[in-house]
Order: sequence, then structure tokens, then C-alpha cells
Amino acid sequence: MKTLKFKLYHHKRNRYLKRMINASGVIYNHCIALHKRYYRMWGKHLSCAKLQSHIAKLRKCNPFWQTVGSQAVQDICQRIEKAYQLFFKHNKKGVRPPGFKKVKKYKSFTLKQAGYKFLCGNRVKIGSKVYQFWKSREIEGTVKTLTIKRTPLGELFMVIVIEGNKPEAKFTTGKIAGFDFGLRTFLTCSDSTTIESPQFFKQSLNAIKKASRQHSKKLKGSVNREQARKNLVRRYEDISNRRRDWFWKLAHELTDKFDVLCFESLNLKGMHRFWGRKISDLAFGEFLQILEWIAKKKNRQIVFIDQWYPSTKTCSSCGHILESLDLSIRRWRCPSCQSENDRDGNASLNIKRVGSSTLGVGDVRQSQTAISV
Repeated sequence: MKTLKFKLYHHKRNRYLKRMINASGVIYNHCIALHKRYYRMWGKHLSCAKLQSHIAKLRKCNPFWQTVGSQAVQDICQRIEKAYQLFFKHNKKGVRPPGFKKVKKYKSFTLKQAGYKFLCGNRVKIGSKVYQFWKSREIEGTVKTLTIKRTPLGELFMVIVIEGNKPEAKFTTGKIAGFDFGLRTFLTCSDSTTIESPQFFKQSLNAIKKASRQHSKKLKGSVNREQARKNLVRRYEDISNRRRDWFWKLAHELTDKFDVLCFESLNLKGMHRFWGRKISDLAFGEFLQILEWIAKKKNRQIVFIDQWYPSTKTCSSCGHILESLDLSIRRWRCPSCQSENDRDGNASLNIKRVGSSTLGVGDVRQSQTAISV
């Protein structure tokens, strides 16, 4: 599966798509209300089939709901069902059930087999209207789903999922590298090179604070407040776009240099509780997703080792494991072989050694598991 994203041309007819997104938000909130009411009355979970059947009957009597395709309505019910199943499975870990959302902040709707048709050039027919999009690349393969997303600025994007063949991992140069993620240094490679993070949010923090103050001073409901809100959103989008651009370039650079890249699975949620904004600014989970996508495209392999492996406390020369190692200690001497080890460099060497030993078996952890652990 491959996902492609295209931006729709700004046009007056886009208001029909925004109206469909608003109708999807109304249907979503109504489904959530039905779930809560059904549980209060019967003490049971409302099944997805019953919910879809009930919404289909209500949709026939509501012209506003009919602006959304039937498959988009079914997808809303399926998304709610998936969210409730995750809640039932992981409620002890702090996962909350789905709740109500503001209609003006509702983001998207999804069409599957029907409701859209790609025309010649850069045109797509959704419902009875034809829209144009920036065709930055060719669409090759079978389109499985089409999603229309609305950004906080009101811009519309088309996201399509394409089914294609999965390339097998083929090694060309045989170069293997281990990488250790850190707060001071973004990545430390096993070949003694380091990659510093630009920390885009920290660079733009003063501009964010200024835009936030201007937004808070404006009268609620006024035109000036809406303009200040859009200005604040543009600041955040600029940070996100610059960070993602740097991630894509770095991922291409690493996959061109190495055939196998070894990483350590991290508990990013737990790290976020301790270091907060710094972890969000580094966005290591997002980088792993981009790196995995490029690795599959270039027939490279990503290996994840167990997060409980003591990569930092293990001597890369003799294998001696320390009982404890404080975070403030950046360099330490092995009591067994007397070799001096750099904290991050030693960890990257251990990650490379353990990751390369698992190549015959396959990936220890998939990236989605590594991000969510």
C-alpha cells in the first residue's frame, strides 16, 4: 500500500466539499450519542452493523446527511467501532473512548469503491462536482480509498491509498549501521558521526508566543480574531513543514549510505512525560515512519532491537554490563577491559551488533510497534 497526497485548487465549488465534511462531523457526533444512549439503556456495546443500519434509515429522511456518500457514512461507523475496540483492549493503559468533536474542527471523510472518479489530467469527480488538484506525481496502481482532508486554514487536500507490489529487501553494498536517539544529539551513528537536530520549534518559539498573544487579545467572534488564529496556524504549519522536509532529506541520505539501519525501540510516551516539549520538537516517531517508507521504496531494511536491551550500559568492546549509569555521565570507563566509552557512541555500536545478529530472522520490531510502545 502507498499513500499519495495532493492539494486541491482553491475554488468556489470547494464549499461543497467543506459542507460534506461538516455533515460528516454531524453524523459522527450523532453516532457517538447513540453509543452512549444505547449503553445507558441496555448496558451493552452497540455493534457496527446495527449502527450502520440505523444511520442508513435516518439518512433517507435528512437531506443534509445525504450530501455525504453512503460509503463515507459507513466508514464513519467503522472508525468509531475501531476506536471503541481499542478502548476495550487498552483501557487500563489510559486509552479513552471516542468523544464528541466540534463540527467546524472535523477534518475529513473517506470514500472507498464508489463516489469518486478520476478524469483525464488533474481532475477528479467527487459526487456530481469536478475538482482540480496539483498533480505532483503520477497515480500508478489501483486506488483503494480517497480521503478529503481539511486543514485548520481551510485548505483541502486529497489523500489516496494505492495498492502496489511490496518490494523485497535486496542488499547492494552490505553496509550496516546502528543509530542511537538522544536529546542532545538527534542521532549518533556507529561510524562515529553525529546528526544534530535543528529544533525547529525552539527556533520559532518567540514568533509562536507573539502570534499567540495577539490571538488571545482579539475579541471572540470577530474578524480580527479569525485572522490572528490563521496567522498562528501558519506559524505551526511552517514549523511542521520545515521539520518534515528535513526528515525526508535525512531519510534519503541515510538510505543511500546504508543498506541496513538498526534502531532501538523507545517508549516515546514515557519520554514525553519527562521531557515534554523537547521530545515533541525532535519528533523521532514521525522520522521513523518516513524512514521506513523510503526504506521500502529503496529496498533497504530497518531493524529494531528490544527496548529493554541495555545498549548504553553494555561495553561494546568486552560486553561487560554496568549495574547503573546516571544520565549525567556522558563518558565512562569499563571496569573489565578499561576501555573508555562514549555514552551515545557505545550505544550505537551495541545496537548495530544486536541488530545485525537478527538479520537472518527478520525485523525484531516493526516501526509502528516501536512508535506506539
